[in-house]
Amino acid sequence: MFADRAQIYIKSGKGGDGHVSFRRELYVPNGGPDGGDGGRGGDIIFEVDKGLNTLYEFRHNRNYKAQPGEDGGKKNKHGKNGEDLIIKVPEGTVIREVETGKVVADMSGDNQRVTVLNGGRGGKGNQHYATPTMQAPKYAQPGQQAMELNVILELKVIADVGLVGFPNVGKSTLLSRVTNAQPKIANYHFTTLNPNLGVVDLPGGKGFVIADIPGLIEGASEGVGLGHEFLRHIERTKVIIHMVDAASVEGRDPIADIKAINAELEAYNPDLLNRPQVIAANKIDAIYGESNTIIDDIKKEFEPEIKVYPISAVSGKGLKELLYHVREMLDEFDDAPTVFEQEYDPKQFFDNVEDPYTVEKIKDGLYSIEGPRIERMLGYTNLESEKGFVFFQNFMKENGILDELEALGITDGDTVKIYGHEFDYYK
Repeated sequence: MFADRAQIYIKSGKGGDGHVSFRRELYVPNGGPDGGDGGRGGDIIFEVDKGLNTLYEFRHNRNYKAQPGEDGGKKNKHGKNGEDLIIKVPEGTVIREVETGKVVADMSGDNQRVTVLNGGRGGKGNQHYATPTMQAPKYAQPGQQAMELNVILELKVIADVGLVGFPNVGKSTLLSRVTNAQPKIANYHFTTLNPNLGVVDLPGGKGFVIADIPGLIEGASEGVGLGHEFLRHIERTKVIIHMVDAASVEGRDPIADIKAINAELEAYNPDLLNRPQVIAANKIDAIYGESNTIIDDIKKEFEPEIKVYPISAVSGKGLKELLYHVREMLDEFDDAPTVFEQEYDPKQFFDNVEDPYTVEKIKDGLYSIEGPRIERMLGYTNLESEKGFVFFQNFMKENGILDELEALGITDGDTVKIYGHEFDYYK
């Protein structure tokens, strides 16, 4: 089965925590801090694999987690970095954030390898926090938290030309005749269950990639039939070929079909109607009589805005003129594939770990709070003013420091020491 859309959960590795330890050497009763740093967490990396052409694998495995970094150790031991997780996808895969639908990355063009989520940085060991006034810091920095994201993977084929039309108008026959593609062909609706790609080689001219976009019927933009599954594949194409059954073998009206398909394209993405279009009026070999009123009617309805080419995909009649006209239309564009710009950067929605602190019970009735974060807060807070003192109290409460004191058993009237300041605790 062809699979071109899947939802998965990705999570980078958490950074390892910094370690708190002190040197213990013979004849050195009070060794300095020697806590090592934590290792860096692994990244989530998406990489294009040219050998893949579906997202089928992601229908079964939906959770992808990179390895966390190891915690630091004593004797300045650095924690081991977590391994990156490389997720391989077909070229043309667009990665979107689930809630907003915004593009995180488009694995096309130069984007062959993209780091989507960074692993958390490792926390610093207590050796980094030694100062002349604090020579034995009992705190270390925690590792940065992992980044996590729910994403939708969408495969949008990379083709210069999109071949659209209702079932049984001859798209697969045309593709097999003008390219090296070998699509399965039969006379029933939805024969083609996946977009077929082929390369058109023109004598004396540049070739181009053409895609048979299947599943287009009325209501396709609303998900009727298989339409919604495949409409996304036309978003990268630069030129659209409308193929219609000019002989009305199944009794269809080719003019109504073209208008219906354009309505579906506009409903799905209005920008698609701005793409250059050409009409391939197929099955002219099945039209009887000298006069060709059907072709005349199609030309009268759509030309000169949209050029009409009568063709026979079976006999090859008219194909050369059609293909060279398409090449001329493509020459108005550069050769670079259409790549969707990033709209959502996960790093913007990720909070960094603050500097560490420690809450400690020294003895019954006496508690201590230390750390760079606390020291920095004291540096710009005027505790002599009532407003400044209330601000500092709120800081302690909002950051969970008061909860930690209570967990250690502090009671009303106990003393809390904070860098030369002493406070009586009252709940």
